Amino acid sequence: MAYNDIQIWHFVRGESSMLKNYLVVAFRHLWRNRAFSFINILGLAVGLTAFFLIFSWVNLETSYDNFHSKADRIYRITSTTRTPATVDSQAMTFTPIGPNLKKEYPEVEEAVRLSTDWILVRKGEKHFIERKTVLADSGFFKVFDFPLIAGNRNTALTASGSVVLTESAARKYFNNTDAMGKELLVGGGGTPMTVTGVMKDIPENSQIKADLFVSLSSYRALYGRPIPDSEWTNHAYYTYLLFRPHTDVAAFERKLPDFLERHTGEQARQLQMSDVLHLERLRDVYLRSKLDGFVTGSIRNVWIFSTVGIFILLIACINFVNLTTARSTERAREVGVRKVIGAGRLQLARQFVGESVLICLLAFAVSLLLAGVALPAFNTLAGKVVSTAVFMHPRDIALLFVLSLAIGILAGIYPSLVLSAFRPVTVLKGRFATGTKGMLLRRGLVVFQFFISTVLIIGTIVVYRQVRYMETRDLGFAKDQEIEIDTNFDPNANAFKASLAGIPGVLSTCIASGAPGNNGVTSAYTKLENRQGKMQELNIDMYLVDFDFMRQYGLKVLAGRAFSPAYASDTGAAMVMNESAVRMLGYRSPQEAVGRDFDQWGRKGKIIGVVRDFNYKSLRESISPLVMRVETWAWLNVSVKVSAANLPATIAAIERNWNRLIPTRPFEYIFLDEAFKKKYAAEAGFGRLFFYFAALAIFISCLGVLGLASYSTIQRRKEIGVRKVLGASVASVVTLLSKDFLRLVGLALLIASPIGWWVMNRWLSDFAYRAPISWWVFGVTAGLSLVIVFVTIGVQAVRAALENPTRALRSE
Repeated sequence: MAYNDIQIWHFVRGESSMLKNYLVVAFRHLWRNRAFSFINILGLAVGLTAFFLIFSWVNLETSYDNFHSKADRIYRITSTTRTPATVDSQAMTFTPIGPNLKKEYPEVEEAVRLSTDWILVRKGEKHFIERKTVLADSGFFKVFDFPLIAGNRNTALTASGSVVLTESAARKYFNNTDAMGKELLVGGGGTPMTVTGVMKDIPENSQIKADLFVSLSSYRALYGRPIPDSEWTNHAYYTYLLFRPHTDVAAFERKLPDFLERHTGEQARQLQMSDVLHLERLRDVYLRSKLDGFVTGSIRNVWIFSTVGIFILLIACINFVNLTTARSTERAREVGVRKVIGAGRLQLARQFVGESVLICLLAFAVSLLLAGVALPAFNTLAGKVVSTAVFMHPRDIALLFVLSLAIGILAGIYPSLVLSAFRPVTVLKGRFATGTKGMLLRRGLVVFQFFISTVLIIGTIVVYRQVRYMETRDLGFAKDQEIEIDTNFDPNANAFKASLAGIPGVLSTCIASGAPGNNGVTSAYTKLENRQGKMQELNIDMYLVDFDFMRQYGLKVLAGRAFSPAYASDTGAAMVMNESAVRMLGYRSPQEAVGRDFDQWGRKGKIIGVVRDFNYKSLRESISPLVMRVETWAWLNVSVKVSAANLPATIAAIERNWNRLIPTRPFEYIFLDEAFKKKYAAEAGFGRLFFYFAALAIFISCLGVLGLASYSTIQRRKEIGVRKVLGASVASVVTLLSKDFLRLVGLALLIASPIGWWVMNRWLSDFAYRAPISWWVFGVTAGLSLVIVFVTIGVQAVRAALENPTRALRSE
């Protein structure tokens, strides 16, 4: 037994000594080749960092609403409304749907309606327009797991006059989170409301975003009228259902047509309208729904970035293998000597795999450092807080560590097998050369690298062009130097608008329900006379405007005339429509529509004009039929066209008039062109992320090309020496070393171009208006790729061409 213990001790000591020897040799080799080691570690570290950041973003995007314990049982109701002329899908549904479903179907445990608003909140001298306000049913906290730090979640939103604040909102109004029982004045009328709950700030991965929750039972107190619980024609609420456990949701959805028939069947037939209700899983709403919501994402972008992250990691691995193999010949004699003195193939393989793992673990450590440094900038680019610290996600770090270890083992296997297979006699005589298969493999890997890089370059150009197209496209109306001010139906709104006429920098003003592209458009049930002379019933988009609206935004009248105060009937009894509405009604020209009848909200009148189509929504959507009417009660958004000269003084003068006429509200404004840019913030952020990660992929690919160029140069060192002795010029040597790589890039371009076109064409299909993928995109991509590769290998080629040929030939 003692003998066995001694044997084990000697074995452990021997293994420990061998491991120490491996580490000494590995670090000696890394230090001797410092520049090469730096490039190798940096390339892999950058790849790991990019993968970690992308994985964190994808993890966040796919985790929306997962923190709700009942998420699998929560569904959102949406509707599709059909008329003889239109099909309109909406995320919002009729006011009575939620309560009636809960009342009539035992499968529904709870129903919650949510409505968003911008609302005035006052606390002493503090006045805020709370843009993230939600009116919610009393069961809100029974459905959603937003934790309260104060208050009873079962009753917090039950009583009229109840509000729940987030921690941030509580600090804003009360300087601390001790807000329970305190009072706020809410709405234009200053309705007293009591804080009945304080909740933790809503996490980033929640589709529902708000800082102030108001009980829906407060509707009458806020708006001066009861909640329209009997209206089955007005889509006004996001409605969520919580089903009881084990409910067959598909079977329940099949009951919805009968439910609608009982409540709206006769009315729908009279109006020639029909609705179909659909159910969307809560976890699908953010990424997979085609309809709007509090915030929305794109599953297509998630797939694209996931692919980019995997590709960058693959490029880093390929680059690592290429660089390691490219330097393998420099260790051929070392392997030969070690084999002569008794080293076995397994020992040599373990040595080189160990070195590969060591490099990968060093790259892993560097990647954590790089990720920590890059994280704030990455959050800014993403437009959201993806993560606040690298070590907040130990699971992700563990995954990155395992990946690094796996990369080290897998990437080290091939070079270790090649190196450990060297025949000592051959390499010590200086006649070592690798086989054709190895060269083909490495070239294939380089083609694959540049295939990925080419697709990413194409994608970057296409995304950039699309974002620029959306930002610069002629929208059909004037949006420059337009200031938008929301009065929120203040009774002095019209007086404020009139007061601006005397300010020197104010060129013109108008007041309406909203501005193109900046809210204010509503959907209204309307009867319009079609070409056959019948009154066609439909829901149609509408702006309620004043007499200056069309002139203010430069809308072009194609037929008839604009609104004018010279015609008394223009207030309420006149309507202007766009070209899309004309086509929908079957008219062959705008002139045919002028003089036709309309009936809307009890108002009857005539179509007096037709304007050219303009993009009053996002360019993701096609232009819909639109009508405009003059209605003084709906004037809330003041538009001010200002001169660019002395702009600060002009805005200051506007603010003074505001404070004089509407002192109870804070003065807030936005330039209309900035509002449009915000609509495309997600695409702009996506484009920036795409650009930076594409640049990283190209950078790592260049390191791979550098590795292969280095390998090729070493292999052809004597050939280059002979050619130089025979009179070859530097240019001819550079051409000799470069042409093979340029062929590889050309092959990658041929493969990647059609695939890149297909992928980005699919991405563009989400936009109703898009920039075409022109032929020059592929020309620019090819030029960039060739220049990048030529610059990368040019340095290595020129250095080899300038080397003294006697150094390469002296071993002969």
